[in-house]
Amino acid sequence: MQKWNWKHIAVQTFWVLLGVSGIVLLGAAMQKKEQQTCKEVHIEIEGPQQQVFIDEKDVLQLINSTGNIETKKLAQIDLKSLETALGKNLWIKNAELFLDNKNVLNVRITEREPVARVFTADGESFYVDSNALRLPLSDKLAARVPVFTNFSGNKQQMSIADSAVLKEVVAMGNYIMKDSFWMAQVSQIYITPGATFEIVPTLGDELIEFGSTEDLEKKFNKLYSFYKQAWLQNGINRYEKINLQYKDQVVAVLKGSVRIKTDTTKASLLLDNTNILGSIEPARNNKTLADSSLKLNKKLIDNKQNKKVNKTLSNSRGGKEQHQTAPPATIPKKQPKAVMLKQ
Repeated sequence: MQKWNWKHIAVQTFWVLLGVSGIVLLGAAMQKKEQQTCKEVHIEIEGPQQQVFIDEKDVLQLINSTGNIETKKLAQIDLKSLETALGKNLWIKNAELFLDNKNVLNVRITEREPVARVFTADGESFYVDSNALRLPLSDKLAARVPVFTNFSGNKQQMSIADSAVLKEVVAMGNYIMKDSFWMAQVSQIYITPGATFEIVPTLGDELIEFGSTEDLEKKFNKLYSFYKQAWLQNGINRYEKINLQYKDQVVAVLKGSVRIKTDTTKASLLLDNTNILGSIEPARNNKTLADSSLKLNKKLIDNKQNKKVNKTLSNSRGGKEQHQTAPPATIPKKQPKAVMLKQ
């Protein structure tokens, strides 16, 4: 006959009853808590400093769009639905909601940060963030970000080329915003029909032909080196154009000048019309080119005359020297390649 271990059975029964009681009590507590209402809403917004395009009032308005949250029972609060509703606002990058043990609804918002303001060719305007997402303008304030003009795309129709341009806008805007010097010096960036960029500076009258965003940092470093050297020598308003699209060079054209259509190395040797500052090669104006051309022609003529006048013929037999009268000098028909003629 089997002998029962009543002591062991009693212990097991006790733990089973204790577990069931705990579950019942927990369920009752949870049911009681769910019948309670939300006491308060605590909102935290993280984002760029001094640029708040969405505030606590806006967030609370979105949360209360289906009824006052503080009058709802906890069981009626759908946190997932609230997060989805908040995510529909373009200025909200991320939203996290949770209820603590004091029945307080905590809302943590991450705000999107604009990196550029874009004006379209049709006159519309919008912001873009670091993900190239279009953001609407705000009635609260205007963001201090780089300004791009003449964008060809629109909201209704966005081509692949327009999307590529926006990505370049983001890259350029991000770089400028991280540097206080360029934020102060860049007035606006014009988007050309060829999808390249031209910078209009705050100080100076020149137009900066930047090209694409390839070698972005190198181009800005070249421009900064040019500013440090050229401005000290020639002043701030002497240049008409600055081209950064050449490798390891900054080509700067002075006001009223015409681009030289010849090899820059030969031109610099013949006319000294290129002022090299490091890797900088600005061309001089028409008057300087014309004066240099006349001086060069005169020097060539004088040299030819002197050679002909002083040329002697030796007499191989008598050893007597006879002077040959030099013919009248004529101007060389061919001029140096770098000579600029007045138009």
